[in-house]
Amino acid sequence: MNKFLRSLVLVALVSPSVAFAGGIVTNANQSAAYIRMLARDASTSIDAVYFNPAGVTKLNNGFHISITNQSVFQKKTIENKYPFLNEAKYVGDVAAPLFPSIHAVYKKDKWALGFSFHPNGGGGTAQYDTGLPSFETQISTIPTMLTMQGINTTTYSADIAFDGNSVFWGTQLNASYAINDMISIAAGVRMIYAVNNYNGHIKSIMINPIHPLNTNGMGSMILANTFFSNIATSATGAATQLDPLVTGGGGGLTLDQAVAMNYLTQTQANQLSAGLGANYNAAMTITQIQGAYQLTATTAQANANNTADKKVDAKQTGMGWTPIIGANLTFGEKLNIGLRYEFKTKLEMENDTKTDNTGMFPDGATFNNDIPAILSVGINYRILPELRASLGWHHYFDKNANWEGKEEFISDNLYELALGLEYDINEKLLISAGVLRTQTGVGQGYQTDLSHSLTSTSVGFGGGIRLTEKSMLNLGFLYSQYTSGSKEIDYSSLGMGSYKETYNRTNLVFAIGFDYSF
Repeated sequence: MNKFLRSLVLVALVSPSVAFAGGIVTNANQSAAYIRMLARDASTSIDAVYFNPAGVTKLNNGFHISITNQSVFQKKTIENKYPFLNEAKYVGDVAAPLFPSIHAVYKKDKWALGFSFHPNGGGGTAQYDTGLPSFETQISTIPTMLTMQGINTTTYSADIAFDGNSVFWGTQLNASYAINDMISIAAGVRMIYAVNNYNGHIKSIMINPIHPLNTNGMGSMILANTFFSNIATSATGAATQLDPLVTGGGGGLTLDQAVAMNYLTQTQANQLSAGLGANYNAAMTITQIQGAYQLTATTAQANANNTADKKVDAKQTGMGWTPIIGANLTFGEKLNIGLRYEFKTKLEMENDTKTDNTGMFPDGATFNNDIPAILSVGINYRILPELRASLGWHHYFDKNANWEGKEEFISDNLYELALGLEYDINEKLLISAGVLRTQTGVGQGYQTDLSHSLTSTSVGFGGGIRLTEKSMLNLGFLYSQYTSGSKEIDYSSLGMGSYKETYNRTNLVFAIGFDYSF
């Protein structure tokens, strides 16, 4: 109980990132065309500003703009086998109905200047209506702890709520140059402005002890804070009651001896022994009994403080810079290859705390939350005049990021493989589909109920409608199925063994985008 609740809220606040497609903390879903195809790493369309910066030199001269919005919905399911929890399954809903991205290019002969504004990480609000295992585990142990101390208690309840949202806004500028018809190069930089917001509380923790100090009635539900405060007050009174006897030289007597010598009445002795319950034995001296009551008072007051209502209202912000380089290679009319490397973004977050009863988020404190470097390789091949196939490979250098030591639990860097097909039905309409395999490399030590990385398979499909010679409407749908992950959690600090916790997730994305060229 000495780390009660503060550790519970900490779990919620250290890892808020909500990545939908891409790496652990990076969103790759940055256009409607991506959602309908999933392999855009060799793109030479407007979204190449993000996916293949050197590829924008293939656009016609002039100004080009692409605006996309995605609606992203994610369901996270956590199951925990710890036997004292009221709930075995916890479901969290993540929603991002507005997930906008803007890409723009000005192309003039061999030169092109690109701009992009997008949510590079996060972008969703997570809601956990029934709490989480990490929030509730220590609360659930209170009845067992009290019962073992001779205070029969069978149940608990608590009002637990947590909302967390995170978004890492990216503003990107690229310059691209076509050396010749075959080779183009690009360099750019992205400014990241990261914001995490947290609002949550754990309050009204209640238990049902069968004990005279349950002032709501023995076996009735009572606020744990009130019950422990009652015990602290009573124990302090008992210890104070013994002061005259101890200071008067009777500290070495047992209760039976103190009664025989008329220092205490039998009723007083019975109350003192009963108050210590299983901690009392007849050989204890008055001094030892007083010390036991003082320890009980101290422990009970600490438990009262720990089970008092807790609230957090905190904001974290940070800024970082991402250098980007790229190259595009064109071989004839059928084959195009795109290369992109994003350097690691060093990102330091700072707390701006309005309310924090836990003491875990001191105002002005900082921590590291880097965005890993990324290497992307894409191949686009025109199989037929109306049919194109694209391949993509992405490698995220997670092991080299600074995540306050959490990167030590990563055994292999995350990587992705993507395949997409695009078919022109006619001059006005095209359809596309794709599949993306994301292979995570985190170990069990990384996984928690609020921050876990899972291997997944995503499928996307949709189409493009050419409204005019200069404009196109893109529509896409994506579904991701995740492979369950699990870990064995050691609860020996609570006097228990290890129990399995399982993580699962599904993901839905709907996207609409509009491209226009001037």
